Amino acid sequence: MADGLDQLDKEMSGMRSWPRFDPGVGAVVVAVGVLVLLGSYILPWTGSTSGWEVLLGAGHLGILPRLFGITSVLFGVIGSSAALMSRLWGIGWACALGGGFSVVNGLWAVWSRQTAPGGGTGPGIGMVLALLAMVLLTLLWVRIAWSRPGGRADG
Repeated sequence: MADGLDQLDKEMSGMRSWPRFDPGVGAVVVAVGVLVLLGSYILPWTGSTSGWEVLLGAGHLGILPRLFGITSVLFGVIGSSAALMSRLWGIGWACALGGGFSVVNGLWAVWSRQTAPGGGTGPGIGMVLALLAMVLLTLLWVRIAWSRPGGRADG
């Protein structure tokens, strides 16, 4: 009898009992959003500087575009991938909140390129596409995380 209770206690305290979500068709839309976001790093973010160059700090565009690049990779690509693989509710909420933070950073990055001193180059198609992808991912993660039914997963 004690062995059965010990096994049940071990199972209930494990990761399988953590709250989970079921994204349904939203998982495919999130995956497409992540692919669009990854594709936006190949395109120019400003002038001839691509998103990957901005992310690595090679473009010398200031902190705001680089901060947007870092937060969009962190929450849009890595966080979304981790949330879809694990289906953990907490990671889904982290993607929703972090995605909102990244959207604000993206708006600042676009604004900083539009008001660059000395008539610098404006935001490129890659930066705008990355911002739109992050808006989509943030809205999807809020919807997915918010719709989780109360209670625990079946395991």
